[in-house]
This record gives sequence, structure tokens and C-alpha cells, in this order.
Amino acid sequence: MQVKELVEHLAKALVDHPEEVEVREIEDERAIVLELRVAAEDMGKVIGKQGRIAKAIRTVVNAAALKENKRVLVEIVE
Repeated sequence: MQVKELVEHLAKALVDHPEEVEVREIEDERAIVLELRVAAEDMGKVIGKQGRIAKAIRTVVNAAALKENKRVLVEIVE
């Protein structure tokens, strides 16, 4: 599973409106940036209290990216 699909799968499992989950991949010379967009009312669900859910998503994605020897940044955007 690609890291982009992993982020999308995790986000869809957390939110009330999975049809509005969108992940955009931006690749540069140093890293891959994944922009995660969700419905406005689902932002709290993917960020979590004190950012715990967002941190957990980033940890899982970084572990998956280690297999591919890539650095992946997950940004949650509106």
C-alpha cells in the first residue's frame, strides 16, 4: 500500500464524511508532502485532542515510508 492510500484509508475511517476526504501528494527533492483535506466538521476528528490523532497518523505514515527510504510529511489543511 502506498503512503498516500494509507493516509486516505486512515482518514476515511476516522471521519463522518469519508466522501470528502482528499489527499494530494506533492513530491520535491527532499520529501513527499501529503496534504490531507477533510470536511470542516471533521477537522477535530483527524487532529484529536492536543493533536494526538494527527501525531499518530504521522507516526504510522513515517513507519510505512521507512520501507521505501523516503521522508513523508503529512499536513492537515482546510
